[in-house]
Amino acid sequence: MAGNVTISNLSVAVLGLGIMGRGMAENLIAKGFEVRVYNRNLAKAEIFQDRARIAETPAAAAKDADIIVAMVTDDDASRSIWLSDGGALTTAKPGAVIVESSTLSLPWGLELARDARKAGLGFIDAPVLGSKSQAAEGALRFLVGGEPADIEKARPALNAMGGEVIVMGPVGSGIVIKLINNFIAGVGVAAFAEGMAVAEKSGLDVEKARDLLLSGASASPLIKTVAARMAAGDFSPNFFTSLLAKDLGYMMGQAASVGITLDSAAAARRRYLDAVEAGLGEEDIAAVIKPLRES
Repeated sequence: MAGNVTISNLSVAVLGLGIMGRGMAENLIAKGFEVRVYNRNLAKAEIFQDRARIAETPAAAAKDADIIVAMVTDDDASRSIWLSDGGALTTAKPGAVIVESSTLSLPWGLELARDARKAGLGFIDAPVLGSKSQAAEGALRFLVGGEPADIEKARPALNAMGGEVIVMGPVGSGIVIKLINNFIAGVGVAAFAEGMAVAEKSGLDVEKARDLLLSGASASPLIKTVAARMAAGDFSPNFFTSLLAKDLGYMMGQAASVGITLDSAAAARRRYLDAVEAGLGEEDIAAVIKPLRES
């Protein structure tokens, strides 16, 4: 940042204290920022008592903040925290920078960017690669779209929350690459779940089949991690099944806007929706295998 601005006199608002937002706020506090937090369920903010300013509305959190970070579930939640009565755009000071780290659709992200500019605010879309453990460790990778000046204003906070800031291009670029990433990952996990379910129901030695698959071309770091959760029956959430279904839907819309039909995304999304309909929406994406095992 220019001039005499230092971390110790930068204030950051964090809107959303779920699996990701909590770790992000913790790292900002640990790195010496003046932090204010907001969560729709205020009980989730109580862990920050005496360490951060707890706000009852997004507007209260955003007031006088230099950087305003959002990490919420979807377009509707993002629209609510920014534009509703008591939304953050009603009080954000001119010159503040919005860092929208939620995984959103591109149309809504661009609309929000326009509203931010009209209010005299900077805006970057900065969704992340990484999950619960990376958020807690300050090791997220930020996929950033925005103007260089806005990115530089936000960089101290991004560096505190993450291990890498990857500038993808203008506003919206981060949103699109994040959707592409989650599309590829989501299809892979669904395919692995289907394959393992076939192995189990065909009477194969399941452990041997899993080890073989994870040592070959079908494996990726994510597949290996999720496969271990499937094998252990550990479906505690790192990435909600419902959110991956949402992301695949957004990606299908983005692809359609450039003339591409994603049949593989549609098939994978059906698997995640099956899990959601079975009451598994707030379990980890590894739970996509449960309905297949029970069919």
